Amino acid sequence: MAGHIQDRWYRVEISSDGQPLKVKTERHGSGMRYRARYIGPDGTEKSKSFPDKQKRLADAWLTNIEADMTRGQYLDPRAARTTFREYAERWIAALTIDLTSRAAVEGRLRLHALPHLGTRPIGSFQPEHIRDWNRQLEDTVASASYRRLIFDAVSSVLNAAVDDRLLASNPCRARSVKAPRPAPSRVHPWSASQVFTVRAGLPERYQAMTDVGGGCGLRQGEIFGLAVDNIGDLGWLYVRQQVKKVRGTLVFAPPKRGKLRDVPLDPEVSAALTEHMTCFRPIDVTLPWLTPTGPKVTRRLVFTSRIGKALWSNAFNDQTWKPALASAGIIPTPEKGQRHIVAREHGMHALRHFYASVLLDAGENVKALSLYLGHSDPGFTLRVYTHLMPSSETRTRKAISAMYRAAGHAHDGPETAQAA
Repeated sequence: MAGHIQDRWYRVEISSDGQPLKVKTERHGSGMRYRARYIGPDGTEKSKSFPDKQKRLADAWLTNIEADMTRGQYLDPRAARTTFREYAERWIAALTIDLTSRAAVEGRLRLHALPHLGTRPIGSFQPEHIRDWNRQLEDTVASASYRRLIFDAVSSVLNAAVDDRLLASNPCRARSVKAPRPAPSRVHPWSASQVFTVRAGLPERYQAMTDVGGGCGLRQGEIFGLAVDNIGDLGWLYVRQQVKKVRGTLVFAPPKRGKLRDVPLDPEVSAALTEHMTCFRPIDVTLPWLTPTGPKVTRRLVFTSRIGKALWSNAFNDQTWKPALASAGIIPTPEKGQRHIVAREHGMHALRHFYASVLLDAGENVKALSLYLGHSDPGFTLRVYTHLMPSSETRTRKAISAMYRAAGHAHDGPETAQAA
């Protein structure tokens, strides 16, 4: 037995003749009679009370506790009463991801999960609660991709609760719960004409950004963080840092997932950068490293604002990038007094897609492309860009035709095949 049953209505005393005798206590007839007690894995005492005439239930409860401990499936009933909000806050505080990613996860939970799930005890979650919340999410968040990010954040919290033995299983993984499914989409890269038209629509001080993005595949933050000493003399561009926003403050940080990389620098791109730096001299910019309170770091940046500061992505996108897209006919020109439309698929990331399409069309292998793009897995690169390898079908047809010719069974042409 994992513990014992205390009878609060009676206590045992030894009579004068040495026999045990049941004596009524002061609590006799009031409150719960039986108290099931045991020592949990953490060394502290746990208990649960049962009314009169339910000692059998108390025994069964203790038996189940003992079985759960033996199977390694024990859940602490007190800890499981912790609310989702309380546990999620502790989970966020313990995350080891970078501050920007942590802030994004915190925002998803705070805005879209805690108002609906925050007061529910963590140990009480059932699939029906997730199904109901998931349905409500459809009414408030239009983007299926963003709903999936919110759903994954909640699932991660509940996964941790399972690991901490506060929850038997993650209800987000139940067969009856359907995670949001973003509509399948394919990358549709710009043409070279579109790239150069957008370039022409940018202010002169920012035109060379299209050369770095479309000719080297850098992300926007990496372009903003490009320093003079990152441009090698031997045909290489060294991606060593980016400019990013952390809790409202611009900082220098390593590239995404810390993937430092060297990218081949084409002579045309090199010439464009040289011309740019002749017209707009690089400027020393000092920002904290990694976090707003991090050590100050100075980099001689190739691209800066008109007042010599590091660039803010939101301001640049709204005031500079989108007008260039509109001038190129990629997005519509807004009515007077209106803002440009949301154009996520036409952000500066479109230059990376263009870069990938050019390299794949030229026969570059996926592993090398993955390295140049800074992806952690060539398989991810292949999944994103496999449809941009137009020569694969042609190679397949040629290979089969070559086999027929080598075996002496090649047809003379369509006429012969039809005649047969």
